[in-house]
Amino acid sequence: MVSEHDGLAARLRAAEEALERIGASGDERGTCRELAGFLFRTLCDAAAVDLAGRGAARSRVAQAGATDLLDAPSPGAPPAALAPGHGHRVETWTGRAGSRPLHLASVALAGPGGGEAYGRLLVARAGAGFGDHEIATLRFAARLASVHIGYARRLAATEKTALDLQRALVSEPGRPHPNLEIASRYLPVGPRALVGGDWFETVRLHFGRTLLVVGDVMGHGLDAAVDMNAYRSVLREVASTELAPHRVLRRLDTLSASDDTRRPATCLLVRIDPARGIALYASAGHLPPAVFGGDGAGELLDVPVGPPLGTGIGGYESLARPVTAEQTLLLYTDGLVERRGEDIDTSLARLAGLRMAPGAPVGDIVTAVCEGLDAQHAEDDVAVLAARLRPRPSPRAGG
Repeated sequence: MVSEHDGLAARLRAAEEALERIGASGDERGTCRELAGFLFRTLCDAAAVDLAGRGAARSRVAQAGATDLLDAPSPGAPPAALAPGHGHRVETWTGRAGSRPLHLASVALAGPGGGEAYGRLLVARAGAGFGDHEIATLRFAARLASVHIGYARRLAATEKTALDLQRALVSEPGRPHPNLEIASRYLPVGPRALVGGDWFETVRLHFGRTLLVVGDVMGHGLDAAVDMNAYRSVLREVASTELAPHRVLRRLDTLSASDDTRRPATCLLVRIDPARGIALYASAGHLPPAVFGGDGAGELLDVPVGPPLGTGIGGYESLARPVTAEQTLLLYTDGLVERRGEDIDTSLARLAGLRMAPGAPVGDIVTAVCEGLDAQHAEDDVAVLAARLRPRPSPRAGG
């Protein structure tokens, strides 16, 4: 017979292992697999976790050991689903596994106070029943897993909010002048990754001009998405004053630096003036734009780079370059080109080395760039904005 001292020591060792093993993945289903695996190794012959779905439906998301024992006939078993309010109380009952007695237990996986039921943990052991210390270990493991499941669900909800916000904000750029063809693409790094602050925008100005914008707030998550929206809102207001791009950046930098909670951001502005055939560029710590000519060849423009927005340092300059209806301008965030362990010059050279089909539509060029740089498997969010002047109609000959 196990002494009270030995039972308590085993219970403490099990609790220490549970703290180390359960919740290590940070993922809801991963936590369920860790819970089932831990109990199978330390306490029972079989363990399974069923998570609640819509209505009364449940799905088995994790199991370990001889799980056929969990389906053995068990007269007097508790209800198939434990209602909220049970907390982490352990329900036990007995059955038969061939000639041996079978002992089963069920624990509700629930939020604090049992108010939200996540699902149910089932365990089974043939032979000896569960002792008091083992029941306490089972309850502790279920409570620990519930905490991690609740955290994973709250994190997933936050990520979804941030992703929905960012998708809504960058799903379509603003309304450029009709004299520009525009195409864009936003690719989040993955559904389980915290989104960042990548964004793009177009602002219609007077005299047929359009301001193209791409930016990237440092960091990830809901805070970065909220800051991205703040930068975008302020930029629209400042840009409407018709300031030159470098002065727009200067104003944005000053306003952002006055807010201690605002994260720094990189930003690239391009003001296109179709009537004059001029594009005016200004950069706040952003990667250089690319230009693809009518022959499909690409090049990077050497735009003067000032500090990121929010530093309060200022020091931005504008660069004027001719622009024609045969050229496609491409603005992007760093996720498009950067690769872990690779020098940024190598990454940028890969972009400049892409060849487009001569005369390809703007949307096709965005697609070709994303495919050529494997943007679907990028290590960070990707935002791309491309623009091209619409050809001006030739005046009719004669009177």
